[in-house]
Amino acid sequence: METELHIVLYQPEIPQNTGNIVRTCAALGAVLHLVEPLGFRLEDRYLKRAGLDYWPLVDLRRHRSLEDFFAAHGEGEFFFVTKKAALSCADGDYPPRSFFIFGPETRGLPDELLAAHRDRCVRIPMRRGARSLNLSNAVAILAYDFLRRRGFPGLEKSAPADGS
Repeated sequence: METELHIVLYQPEIPQNTGNIVRTCAALGAVLHLVEPLGFRLEDRYLKRAGLDYWPLVDLRRHRSLEDFFAAHGEGEFFFVTKKAALSCADGDYPPRSFFIFGPETRGLPDELLAAHRDRCVRIPMRRGARSLNLSNAVAILAYDFLRRRGFPGLEKSAPADGS
């Protein structure tokens, strides 16, 4: 099976974070799902500025709700990223087609969603007392680790001979 990485942002609030995530997804060939309501408009200048000229390179999909997202991708392998998880993301076993779901910056994923999928919740290891990582950093950590485990399929692993 071909590697297919999906990043799902549930109700993202900060346009700059989403713009940075657009760049990460574009660079990696990951599909980006935005689950409404969004805390900004897609025309937001901060969002566009953070995403630079990467917008045409990203496969961006919008969903009206989490229910609509699950209805569209019911066959997916879902992993819920939360500081409340017992399982470290480093210990997870992810199939080639995986969906990593991230919550809003200020509150994370809903507790009832996490409780319903406790065995699919993963956390990024951090020092005790650290509250959280920036959302765009957390996405980058999980996305690169997922692809590293597969040898970075479809990505250039060394610089072109001309240095560009």
